[in-house]
Amino acid sequence: MFGKLILKDGTTLTGNSFGYEKACSGELVFSTGMVGYPESLTDPSYEGQILVLTYPIVGNYGVPEKKFWESTKIHVSALIVSQYINTPSHFQSQMSLAQWLKKEKVPGLEIADTRMLAEKLRDEGAQLAKVVFNKDIEFYDPNKDNLVDQVSDRRVKIQGTGSKTIVLIDCGVKKNIKRSLLHRNIRLITVPWDYDIFSLKEKINGVVVSNGPGDPKMADKTIETVKKILTKKIPILGICLGNQILALAAGGDTYKLKFGHRSQNQPCLLVGSSRCYITTQNHGFAVGKIPKGFKAWFVNANDNTNEGIIHEKYPFMSIQFHPEACPGPVDTEWIFDKFLTNI
Repeated sequence: MFGKLILKDGTTLTGNSFGYEKACSGELVFSTGMVGYPESLTDPSYEGQILVLTYPIVGNYGVPEKKFWESTKIHVSALIVSQYINTPSHFQSQMSLAQWLKKEKVPGLEIADTRMLAEKLRDEGAQLAKVVFNKDIEFYDPNKDNLVDQVSDRRVKIQGTGSKTIVLIDCGVKKNIKRSLLHRNIRLITVPWDYDIFSLKEKINGVVVSNGPGDPKMADKTIETVKKILTKKIPILGICLGNQILALAAGGDTYKLKFGHRSQNQPCLLVGSSRCYITTQNHGFAVGKIPKGFKAWFVNANDNTNEGIIHEKYPFMSIQFHPEACPGPVDTEWIFDKFLTNI
């Protein structure tokens, strides 16, 4: 069966369906990563988005079992690829990508020129789009909703047996952030985005604010919590959306990028040095105004946008990229160690 990808500007492309056949709409974005589609599709930061993969071959190594995913389900609204491979070959593969999409009721279209789509979004900016089959639907802008509330786990979970207690505020956290922290022998308490962490009967040694989808200004309750954390001088690390939330809580500001950063090959410069790190990224917003008392920690080598802030005096820091990677390079995993040295 064939389906159509219709952009808000009227551009219409027809593609072969290899996923679940239902209409959906959202924000059309692209990723230039060459590998890691199981991790990317299950990244909660993609909630409400139709994802275009520019790498031409997708599906060739199938889908691994759930323990290797970054959350419990697929979060993209639909997947657009150039060439779908239905004969996966990998020792960890449990099913084909098509089987997975159909099982989770996510549409997938094979449209030959995904690089043209990426160039269009790069030149004109991200825009709304929809995938339709027989029945048409309205366009939907996910950035007008509180997506963090939709993806944050409502449960409080305690893991690990270390002597230091870290509270992880779940705004749509990737599992490898948890793995990376637990690997460093800490006691981890994961709480929902709007949870009052000071109601915990625990001594909090540090706080991590996770990645997540959408406009950071929608996460108002998390921002208020971070303001209290800063007042109490508790060490804090923000990751991706957490970078934007820390900036907002400290008096800075954020803005929407033209087309965002989504890939495993984003170069980031460590400010004050000539060191460049290759990073994994997935975000559509960025810090535009660095708050008082903070300084730029990293900047993007491609467009000079902010990639992290650090306080000049207190143990407050955040990065826009993903030090836990998954998928992607682990060059910046040391960020976790730097944060924990403040505990």
